[in-house]
Order: sequence, then structure tokens, then C-alpha cells
Amino acid sequence: MDTLSYKTISLNKETAKKEWVVIDATDQVVGRLCTKVAKLLRGKYKPTFTPHVDCGDNVIIINADKVVFTGKKETEKLYTRYTGYPGGQRFNTPAELRKRPFGTERIIKHAVKGMLPKGRLGRHLLDNLYVYNGTEHKHEAQKPKAIDINLYK
Repeated sequence: MDTLSYKTISLNKETAKKEWVVIDATDQVVGRLCTKVAKLLRGKYKPTFTPHVDCGDNVIIINADKVVFTGKKETEKLYTRYTGYPGGQRFNTPAELRKRPFGTERIIKHAVKGMLPKGRLGRHLLDNLYVYNGTEHKHEAQKPKAIDINLYK
């Protein structure tokens, strides 16, 4: 038995093969969509996954304004933010956030951020996520491939 053929491959940022993928978020549940997106960003679907390296794909989400929440979350879930001033705690529901510019982008990025590792790597991985409300995006030069997110677990 040749022991050299059983070496564990550990990627680094130069050897990681990153791809660009497009996901259509029409009628997708926010939490279920974001778990799959977090796994794609992390690279967990790849056989060469390395925990401490950015080896995941660059993900483009289109039609983000068409994502849905289950149950009463659209009107009863609260997002909390803090302005930095005394008494500056602000609360918003997803219905209120959708009316604001970049509101659905904030909803999706907030959900994905909670599913990524905390620290330097997680902040870097979140930069690989691009969210757009319509079907148009500005990453055509990267030749992203469209994938069906429902085929992933």
C-alpha cells in the first residue's frame, strides 16, 4: 500500500477553485435558502473543503424581493439595530424593511451572516455574496452558471 496516495489535501487561497453561481430566489423560504447559500459560500459541497480557507463559491442571488417567510414572521419577527446613541435601539419587521432601499438585501445578508463562522473568515466570506432585487446583475463578465438551489441539501 502506497501511503503517499492517501495524503489529505489542504487547500490555500491560491489553489482553491472558486466559481460564480446564480441562484433565483423566487418563492424560496428565507431561512432554508440562506442555509444552502451559506454552505455554498463556505465550500462545504466540495470534496476539497478546508475549514480555515475561503474555498467556497461566489454567489449571486437574483429576485431577492420575492423571498417569503413562513407563518407570521413577515409581520411579527423583529430585527434589532442600534444607532450608537443612548436610547437609539430600533426595531423593524421584515415587512417594514422590504419598503426601504436595500431592505431585502439586508434581510438575506443578516440571515446568511448568522450561519457563517464568526471572525475574520466569516466576514471575508460574506463579501462573496451579491444580492439583487430584479433579474439583472452586473456580474455577466464572470460567466456565472445558474443552479437550482432545490437540488442541494
